[in-house]
Amino acid sequence: MAHMVDCNATSSAAARHRVTTHGPADAARTLLLVHGFGTDQSVWDGLLPLLAPRDRVITYDQAGCGNCDPALFVQHHYLNLHGFAQDLAALARALGLRDAVLVGHSFGAMVGVLATLEVPECFSRLTLIGASPRYLDDGDYQGGFKEEDIRRVYQSALANYREWADAFAPMAMGQADRPDLAQRFAESLKRIPPERALTILCAILQSDHRQALPRLQHPVQLLQTSRDSFVPQPVAEYMARTLPQATLRMLDADGHLPHVTAPQQVAAALHGFLH
Repeated sequence: MAHMVDCNATSSAAARHRVTTHGPADAARTLLLVHGFGTDQSVWDGLLPLLAPRDRVITYDQAGCGNCDPALFVQHHYLNLHGFAQDLAALARALGLRDAVLVGHSFGAMVGVLATLEVPECFSRLTLIGASPRYLDDGDYQGGFKEEDIRRVYQSALANYREWADAFAPMAMGQADRPDLAQRFAESLKRIPPERALTILCAILQSDHRQALPRLQHPVQLLQTSRDSFVPQPVAEYMARTLPQATLRMLDADGHLPHVTAPQQVAAALHGFLH
């Protein structure tokens, strides 16, 4: 059963981010799920039934996404991922988390890394799904995008955001035999006001957090699909080499959102990592 966190003050961090808890309140373990770009906490709906029966699971909406308080999104604060990480660190403190497990997807994964560096006592280990510290190629580093690729993304999104969302969603989702999944993702993208979506997209594509990786001493599981058009496998291999305590697990799945396309595989990987 899911329920919103009971907050006496509507201005609290939990209320602003629409924090929802799932599973038994007295569970021995707590998981905090951090969604990625273009989605909100509902993106975890297929995974939650596989986790919540045994664990307490917390979901929330990041700034500018879902039902998060729109007043929270002050653009200059979210021009890079640090603003989102500060939100997560403050939320973890407000919820009194201690040794929780952080599960982050895509840009939410790097937000989780940065937040854990700020509040290391709140989390015991991390599972990062489709994570990337930098999307732009740099010498021997293969991020998956060249400068002209990123310029084309910006130009397309600026010219017609809704058309761009309709084109981006199936590319990111994969699963050509499940067009309904891409359609739902496209609708999720289009629910975000274009100016906010573009700010978040710029924050992601301009980011470079490679120097943060060696500082993270927590055990990390990296989950990477074998066919991801947004984060290539060399990025996952780079992270596995650079993080001090990391293991890389390849999923036999398609696309950038395996918690949507292959939730059983993601749940099995999580359970194996936590036991």
